[in-house]
Amino acid sequence: MLNLARVLVVEDEPFIALALALAIEDAGGVVVGPAGSVREALALLQSTPVTAAILDANLPDGDISPILEILVDRDTPLIVQSGVGLPAGFPPRIPAIVVRIKPYDAAKLVMEIECLIPKR
Repeated sequence: MLNLARVLVVEDEPFIALALALAIEDAGGVVVGPAGSVREALALLQSTPVTAAILDANLPDGDISPILEILVDRDTPLIVQSGVGLPAGFPPRIPAIVVRIKPYDAAKLVMEIECLIPKR
């Protein structure tokens, strides 16, 4: 169980975002977002604390590196997912990032993110 962990969802595909949000809520978490763009995600990160994050690697407004930098600096557990692979220039300083290729079961992603969150 996520025990009210606040999970940021960054996903521009509405059905995938909805599936993730429902899986997070079913696991006892709180959904932050979903954000469909880098700009939306950065705004949420400025205003809302998050416990973990699930990010789409390819968003319509570009590179997710600014989101990753903030999350890594805050030591936030995260999973990146992509339907077409990682973008060129994906941040090499973050080698331990968990990456999943779409389609990937939302409930499985949530179980994985749960395992990455330190027990409180």
